[in-house]
Amino acid sequence: MSNVESVVSEWLPLPDVAEMLDVPVTKVHALVKDGTLLAARVGERNIRAVPAEFISGDHVLESLRGTITVLRDAGFEDEEAILWLFTVDESLPGRPVDALREGRKTEIRRRAAALGW
Repeated sequence: MSNVESVVSEWLPLPDVAEMLDVPVTKVHALVKDGTLLAARVGERNIRAVPAEFISGDHVLESLRGTITVLRDAGFEDEEAILWLFTVDESLPGRPVDALREGRKTEIRRRAAALGW
């Protein structure tokens, strides 16, 4: 099991994400490619999947795309970004992904931008 698999408790295969968002699976691939979503290869079959916490109801967590952009600008690969988002930070407290879900995107993006320096 990779590090990224160990920090994320629930993964959604891309076809499941497509079903939840009510879009074709090709659209989900595009969302990953354009940085709206992050995916990693997980499990025994090495399938591409998205952390379940990136989906809120029938849409992608709104604050995610801009945060992914900041992390990519800071030099993060997708799996590194997932690790950062799901690793507990005592100074927050909690995980950055939880802060995003609570609407605290400004603080998280500021911290993410600082990682690039």
